[in-house]
Order: sequence, then structure tokens, then C-alpha cells
Amino acid sequence: MGVRLQLVTREGCHLCHEMEAVLERRLPGLGGSYQALDVDADPELTARYGDVVPVLLRDGRPVAKVRLTERELERIVRRRRF
Repeated sequence: MGVRLQLVTREGCHLCHEMEAVLERRLPGLGGSYQALDVDADPELTARYGDVVPVLLRDGRPVAKVRLTERELERIVRRRRF
């Protein structure tokens, strides 16, 4: 089973769209998948992340915020921090 990530995002966020594009372009080739979570639809996420989106989570822990390169994503999937 591949890595499963979660992307904390919000509607109309251009940085969120950029990170999502990296995930969609590269993550399947790394054997992974992700689930988008709307920060504004969940009071717990709103309290935790507020205006700091996008946030990429692995096992519920933040592994990237605001920007993500394909190289950083590869490190995250391989469990190496950058």
C-alpha cells in the first residue's frame, strides 16, 4: 500500500491549487494518493491552521506548508525530511 497524504486547503487559494497540481502530477508515480480537506469546513482544522494553507499532512503531522516542489514530495514519500 502506498503513502496516503492529506492536503489541508481552501477554496480560491492559489497556493493550494499549486500544491495540489504538484501532488496530482507526481504522487501517483510515487505510488501514493492524497485526500483534500477543506480547512473552512472543519472547526478543528480552522483552529489549527487558520490562514496557513496549504498544509500537507502525513500521518496527521504537517510535512510541508505553503509551497511544495516535486523533489520535496519525493523526500516526504520516502520519509525523509527536507
